[in-house]
Amino acid sequence: MLPHERTLVERLKNKPFALIGINTDDPETWKNRSKLDPVSWRNALEGSTSSPLCRAWNVTSFPTIYVLDGKGVVRFKNVRGEAMDKAVDELLAELAAQPKPAQSPQKPAEKPAEKPAEKPAPH
Repeated sequence: MLPHERTLVERLKNKPFALIGINTDDPETWKNRSKLDPVSWRNALEGSTSSPLCRAWNVTSFPTIYVLDGKGVVRFKNVRGEAMDKAVDELLAELAAQPKPAQSPQKPAEKPAEKPAEKPAPH
């Protein structure tokens, strides 16, 4: 999995894409493994599949893969290799095809009106 994930992250580094991992290794094992086989994406170190994050995402075995769209909706589950690439590319194409929100033209900042100088009060 890691070589493919590394390739995917590199290929999509300038796209609206994020890879997030959950790892249940003990901290020392994770530290040693990441020295030998580093990852460049965010990972949560949870310690076990009974952790709150694993329970929330129904992660009971590895790898468990969810591909979410730009709105956070799970669109694909447990796709690997070329199927994962295809799923991600499909969602990126959908995102690119969406009309861009209209932006109102920016007016130059107006200079605040100057207050007329006040006349000193007579004594």
